[in-house]
Amino acid sequence: MALNTVKINRFIWDQTSEELKAKILNRASFDISEQIKLIQPVCEGVRNNGDQAILDYTEKFDRVKLDKEKIAVSFEEFSEAERLLDDEMKEVIQYAARNIRRFHEAQKPEPMWMMEMEKGVMAGEKVTPISDVACYVPGGKGSFPSVLLMLGTPATVAGVEKIIVITPPNKEGKVDPAILYAAKILGIHDVYKVGGAQSIAAVAFGTETIPKCSKVIGPGSSFVTAAKLHLREYIDSGVPAGPSESIILTDEHADPKKAALDLLIEAEHGPDSAALLVTHSQEVADQVEEQVHLLIDSLNSEIRKQFVETVLTNYGGIIVTNNLHESIDFANDYAPEHIELMVEQPFELLNEIKNAGEILLGDYSATSLFNFVVGPNHTLPTGQYAKTISAVSIHDFLKRSSIGYVTKSGFDTIKNYAAKFADIEGFETHAKALRERN
Repeated sequence: MALNTVKINRFIWDQTSEELKAKILNRASFDISEQIKLIQPVCEGVRNNGDQAILDYTEKFDRVKLDKEKIAVSFEEFSEAERLLDDEMKEVIQYAARNIRRFHEAQKPEPMWMMEMEKGVMAGEKVTPISDVACYVPGGKGSFPSVLLMLGTPATVAGVEKIIVITPPNKEGKVDPAILYAAKILGIHDVYKVGGAQSIAAVAFGTETIPKCSKVIGPGSSFVTAAKLHLREYIDSGVPAGPSESIILTDEHADPKKAALDLLIEAEHGPDSAALLVTHSQEVADQVEEQVHLLIDSLNSEIRKQFVETVLTNYGGIIVTNNLHESIDFANDYAPEHIELMVEQPFELLNEIKNAGEILLGDYSATSLFNFVVGPNHTLPTGQYAKTISAVSIHDFLKRSSIGYVTKSGFDTIKNYAAKFADIEGFETHAKALRERN
């Protein structure tokens, strides 16, 4: 059989034009102004017509005709889903759910703390869960029960009182059994068959069937992203989670096959993903490229093969730097969703990686493990948002309130400092409230 002949991108970084560098760094963080124009009437339709708009748009965009009574998943559908899943699949979901819960429970902060700032002056914080959240679980390219586990688990651990799920129906007008089984494990009973921009509008405004929510979280298409941006004054849309992206960063000691295997993990997510090998070793670059061609040839799924080929000739490929220091600089500038350090001493480099949603160390920490079963959250910031934003965690479902208490003697100790600060900033009544208080 002839070896795959797709010409994989290769960039010698210090010889790459500034224009091309910008394209690589920007990846699929494309302008979604066109999508925003398209989703505006959809959002208004849901706002004005509620459930009927949901039914109309589901038929139009998903090619699925539902009755109003079928928007919400019934108890019978939950029971049917559990019967349809084999024991092995249930065991896999349960295993992942246990690890994900254990990891997120370790993130729980103290519910309240206080410290004495001065004698008689106390300050601290109280932590409270948000009241409600909608978890968006995408469809289209497959079934993603792992997404629900990654969103629903920290929400339940945080103590969110009302958790709902919105997810597109399949061609039979159902929700995938694995998603419903994951919901059952989490204790989530309210699941609605709606996706796309119309689902974000539904939870932003509320319909006769779908409740209005304070927050929506979860990855989705460019139309879902556009709806989140368009409706952000009505609903908190959480961590920006766009097309998948990863960097496999290697030195000259890397195993070419392992590096190639992991390079393809993100590449198979979709044509707008980004998968990059970054190395200062020309020899490793050559060997990995050869392995990639062999692996592409071995893929059974034509759609996944197409995704991989598109990614490695578009936003992905191989970047060759002059040395390990330059590779690290590139990685920090790129700020990837995932980075794997396939180097001889990965722990020595760990503190040098400043910007990444997830940092995986060594030859055996494949992204696949962490996407599904190890425990850390796989809903990660993309498009360079890792420079300022963290992975989804229990903290996305908690809010902090500052608290304070001052005694009479404490007040007398500090009032003049505050009153003079009020004078500096020109706040007369601020100062009066302190100076005229007995």
